Amino acid sequence: MPVLWLKTNYPGVRFYEHPTRKHGVNKDRYFAIRAQVEGKRREEGLGWASEGWTATKAAQEVAALKKAHITGEGPRNLAEKRAMAEAQRQAEQEAQAQAEKAALSFGRFFLDTYFPLAKADKGWRSVAREDQVFRLWLAPVIGKLPLKDVAPFHLERIKKNMTDAGRAAQSIRYALAVARQVFNHARRVGLYHDVSPTTKVKKPAADNRRSRFLTHEEAEKLIEALAAGSLECRDMALLSLHCGLRAGEIFTLTWGDVDMERELLAIKDTKSGKNRVAFMTGEIRAIFEGMERGAPTDLVIPGRGGVPRVAMSATFDRVVTALGLNEGIMDNRQKVVFHSLRHTFASWLVEAGTDLYTVKTLMGHGSLAMTERYSHLAPDTMRRAVKGLEKHMQGLGKAKVIQLRG
Repeated sequence: MPVLWLKTNYPGVRFYEHPTRKHGVNKDRYFAIRAQVEGKRREEGLGWASEGWTATKAAQEVAALKKAHITGEGPRNLAEKRAMAEAQRQAEQEAQAQAEKAALSFGRFFLDTYFPLAKADKGWRSVAREDQVFRLWLAPVIGKLPLKDVAPFHLERIKKNMTDAGRAAQSIRYALAVARQVFNHARRVGLYHDVSPTTKVKKPAADNRRSRFLTHEEAEKLIEALAAGSLECRDMALLSLHCGLRAGEIFTLTWGDVDMERELLAIKDTKSGKNRVAFMTGEIRAIFEGMERGAPTDLVIPGRGGVPRVAMSATFDRVVTALGLNEGIMDNRQKVVFHSLRHTFASWLVEAGTDLYTVKTLMGHGSLAMTERYSHLAPDTMRRAVKGLEKHMQGLGKAKVIQLRG
């Protein structure tokens, strides 16, 4: 059925009525306008009376378009008007988005964007440590600040807070590194455009390497005391002392990693990112033989509920205190902690004459430089090497004399 257009009292404005739908007591009306655009007469629909259109309002649109056509200012037709309105809407949205970016806080970005990716890409130890650094040190100072407002001054305050709390230089360096990673990620995703403020903060010199290792007598007393308090704690201590395992490597060791036939332990997902093999001593083999072997994916020494532990048992610290191993020691590098057992493992190897490259392999160090810290424990080994060279040179000298005489 053809549409029946009806005129209004306004030039260029007409409408047609909906066959059934009503607006008030009258049938709903659809308004359209006709105007001259660039020498051509064109008609454009406006909308229904139920949407707020009236003949008067339509006439105002015609007048505005005619004025624009005469003055050259503003939209000359509805298509141009809609395009300008859309451009303005997009500009407002862009301005709002920019304002939201500018107001995005360090803490909000860390929790909503950075940390979810970190949890997907990093090991559980790194994730747990970054979460702790954020909650304890970063969030209280810069958590609520917009990313763009974080300045070196704020990072210096974080340094001071950590120093006042007795945190080591390496811990402060780590906190600054986490902040740097957050800013770098914000730059990659286009939410931060300046140079990271961490580049303008001096990092404290750090040498947290522990120099204390146990004597054989101290180690024996420690193992005996641990056995009296907790056999699990003793077993974990022996795994570190005899095999050089880190606490985290012990916590995640599964029965599938234990090869009793070849007396090997497969150490996976290590701190250095490289898998390695640890070798059982007779005492370690006896420990495993005394355990009930589980499924390959079962943890050898699980935490409560069968899940991996996240920290060493407090029994270890209590025993160390009871034995007085840290009595009177103020330097943290000289104190006995669980990691001291791994350090002792390496130290005993070097004292026994093991070459540093072998120690590096057994420890799973990323570079030989990390192992060279133990070199001072092997003066006899180095002396024997020089004596061997001297003997070799003397042998060559004698051979040369014989050759000349001949």
